[in-house]
Amino acid sequence: MKRSEIPSLDDLRAFETTARLGSVRLAADSLAVTHGAVSRRITKLSEDLGFKLFEKSGRGLRLTAAGETLNLTLGRFFTELATTVEGLRAANVEQNALVLSCEPSVAMRWLIPRLPNFHSAHPEIALHLSVGGGPVEFRRDRIDLAIRRLDFGLPDAWHVQRLFPEKVGPVMGPQLAPAFASGEYVALGSKTRPDAWSHWLSIHSSVPRPTEIRFYDHHFLIVEAAAAGLGVALSPMVLATDDIDRERLIAPAGFDPDGSHYGLIWMGETELSGKVHDLARWLKAQCKISFG
Repeated sequence: MKRSEIPSLDDLRAFETTARLGSVRLAADSLAVTHGAVSRRITKLSEDLGFKLFEKSGRGLRLTAAGETLNLTLGRFFTELATTVEGLRAANVEQNALVLSCEPSVAMRWLIPRLPNFHSAHPEIALHLSVGGGPVEFRRDRIDLAIRRLDFGLPDAWHVQRLFPEKVGPVMGPQLAPAFASGEYVALGSKTRPDAWSHWLSIHSSVPRPTEIRFYDHHFLIVEAAAAGLGVALSPMVLATDDIDRERLIAPAGFDPDGSHYGLIWMGETELSGKVHDLARWLKAQCKISFG
């Protein structure tokens, strides 16, 4: 996923604060900005996403179904991010700081929930998290390690260790299992992989076709929408594994490898050492726990 595809964090924060407090005025007071500034950010976010987030309800506002789904994800994301940042800042000694770059959806749904564990295991290392997809600007952004889906050309100067294969499959809330089996379900797909559902259905010819396919901008949105009961998401396993463990989601058809892998990438010396080696070893251990 490209960094440019992620909406502005300021716009997302304005929306999340308004949804949480139930009022544009209260959100403006909380964010120390004007009422108009909050309204403009929410309008811009809605236009960027292509769907309405609020609708009028009497004198107030009410979240749309899409807005509720986005708000659920952002509430979890900002809470987990704030907890992680607080822990990392407490241990931040500049000479030990590392910068890890990770694809946004993987960072939000898999990496961030595990970072407190890294801090507990390595309190002497301050870790800075950056999000991005595709090619990495190691020198410009002072990145030490990057987690990427290896679906682009890698320069000879880069070193790569594979972490886990990309596996994809339909996930849904347990209540949608009968609808999936009968074909009375809405398929949820990501605009970043628009042909994924047609490809998957062509391989699994015995699975009933959905009544329709709806597309969201990002994979993390369709996984959260599936958990909210809005449909069946065709998701990378890495984004759904935690919710499957918690029985918030099920994957009755399992996950199929798509031929690509996620990898750990760096520049410089062939062999990692010191704190960078410690981070790489911890990441590989977490991947083994999650994906075997």
